[in-house]
Amino acid sequence: MPLDPHLAGVLQMMAASGKKPTSEGTPAEGRAGYLALTVGTRKPEDVVPVASVLDTMVDGAAGPLKARIYRPEGTGPFPTVAYFHGGGWVIGDLDTHDNMCRDICRGAKAVVVAVDYRLAPEHPFPAGIEDAIAATRWTVAHAHELGGNGTVGVAGDSAGGNFAAVVAQQLRDAGTVLPAQFLIYPAVDHAQADYPSLAQNAKGYFLETATMAWFYGHYAGAIADPLDARLAPLRHADLTRLPPAVVVTAEFDPLRDSGLAYAEALRAAGNQVDDLPGPGMVHGFYDMGRWSPGAQALVQQGIRRFGERLRGG
Repeated sequence: MPLDPHLAGVLQMMAASGKKPTSEGTPAEGRAGYLALTVGTRKPEDVVPVASVLDTMVDGAAGPLKARIYRPEGTGPFPTVAYFHGGGWVIGDLDTHDNMCRDICRGAKAVVVAVDYRLAPEHPFPAGIEDAIAATRWTVAHAHELGGNGTVGVAGDSAGGNFAAVVAQQLRDAGTVLPAQFLIYPAVDHAQADYPSLAQNAKGYFLETATMAWFYGHYAGAIADPLDARLAPLRHADLTRLPPAVVVTAEFDPLRDSGLAYAEALRAAGNQVDDLPGPGMVHGFYDMGRWSPGAQALVQQGIRRFGERLRGG
């Protein structure tokens, strides 16, 4: 279908701003620009209400990490979700993804633990994914203290979706199968360059392939094997016995086809998969509901399904 007209208007305004692409700047400039786009455009009435928000610390792989805990309205205990933000492993933080976590907390009726993992290039691969694994283990160990019922799922968008998929695999390999995983336009395969969506959506749809290369270069570059399943979870040799997955893709996203391929591979391996396409959507649409009613409807659909999966539905 055509590009969502509301998102088309947003993209036109971004193009007219005259700001240089993320791929032509420094990590510091990328972080500042992303913060301005997300937090800087968020009006008070846009903030999704939840029962409480608490800034705290959780265990990372090399020491404590900042984290933010969101609790929903109602009487618990609730399922718990370890959440990893997007931003290509280079940009993004607890504030850029605050409203996304609030949406999941409210819509899925779950305690959300958002993790401020270490970013590249200061901390290249595998620092971030090791933090994500350690923080998820911490969340599992402390779920009851956080107001949870002992059920812990994982979720993330883009690079954070990569982390959620890898964490689900790594914990499975260690003997713990989580109840659900929520993969929002995840980056799951850096080894293959012939996905049609990479060429179809290379430029002009928010996430561009030049930016993807910039992200990957800072995160892994030449230091890692692109076939390493901790980078490309689609390449894991064993995709059986993984948590039920809600996999969200966007029609106008370079990552669309690799996300679809991962959903298909999970299903072929015998896992339960909800494949939720985003017709007319661009990468990042889960934080664009305030601009697009169509995006917001799809956001709520995905979150509701994830909440059902957390509860065994």
